[in-house]
Amino acid sequence: MDVFEYLSDHWGLLVLLTGMAIVLGSDVHLEKRMVSCIFLTGFMICVYSVTCYIETYLGNQPDYSPLRPVLCAVNYSLVTFILVNIILIMYPMQKRYLFIPAVMNAVLCFISIPTGLVFRIKPDNHFGRGLLGFLPYFINALYLVYLIYNSFHSNRAQKEDYRLLIFMYVTAVLCLIVPLFEEESNSLWFTMTIAIDVMLYYVFLLQQFTKRDSLTKLLNRQSFYADAGKYANEISAVVTMDMNGLKELNDSKGHVEGDTALRSLADCFWKSARPGQRVYRIGGDEYAILCIGSQEPEVCALIERMRKAVAETPYTCSIGYAMKTADSTVEQMYQLADRELYEEKKEFYLKTGKKRWKRMDE
Repeated sequence: MDVFEYLSDHWGLLVLLTGMAIVLGSDVHLEKRMVSCIFLTGFMICVYSVTCYIETYLGNQPDYSPLRPVLCAVNYSLVTFILVNIILIMYPMQKRYLFIPAVMNAVLCFISIPTGLVFRIKPDNHFGRGLLGFLPYFINALYLVYLIYNSFHSNRAQKEDYRLLIFMYVTAVLCLIVPLFEEESNSLWFTMTIAIDVMLYYVFLLQQFTKRDSLTKLLNRQSFYADAGKYANEISAVVTMDMNGLKELNDSKGHVEGDTALRSLADCFWKSARPGQRVYRIGGDEYAILCIGSQEPEVCALIERMRKAVAETPYTCSIGYAMKTADSTVEQMYQLADRELYEEKKEFYLKTGKKRWKRMDE
């Protein structure tokens, strides 16, 4: 067993993991818990590469070694815990019961050392599957399904974001499927793929910080201008929304309550939107939606859904919209929608008698 041979085979992996650790050490965007999860995942990948290398070396020897089944149990367990950790990176609020299948898998794998329940190393030093030989793969598949389900139901990723997520899942599935058909497959398949996927997801997270509003997680003003140019020929309508009474709320109950209100309205707007209706926080209490391909009845239905959703909160907002004409630009549609919004806002303050705080540009 040669250390230099291991370094030669795994040099790319070690460079990637070391570089990722250095970058994470100076990260100012992610929460400490998430950074710790990424660190731990990288460490487990590194350990897995070492234990797999040693186990492969022992498997190529003519004589049986009692260390080999221990390493097999460690390897089967590590793969599952790496997947759990990836779920915690992507969805940090998961409950502790998420670990139950991984712990159960580890217990059964270590029980297999004397019993051969999941795997066995024969006296001639050949590997064989036991009665529950495919259990680790089944558990890993469940974790992957759970991860994919959450990705498409629990976040605010846009259509273009899914391309990277799908790529990550396809590569992860492939590196877990290959060993089912090729028991001697190189462990570098798994370690390198997962390490690259974790790095890609880290880049994805950093990209989200540049395109999303940190408070509401909606797309931000920069994204609005970028998309207005990118989809200029496809945008059929612009909807603008503005919260009523934010300054009064901030002055009377504090900015924490104001932030809660802004997040609540953002949730109402985002949940009301349909595919092709992209929601942005422009700044302060101002929001906008770019409707791509939506006809006027669909835009009106969107506005109605938003009004109903906001009505279930303690807050109110004003809404305006403008449809595209033959020669109108996105900027002109935005201005028309904004004008309609402020007519509605003016009426709101006249009816309620509340003091209105005017913007500098009014």
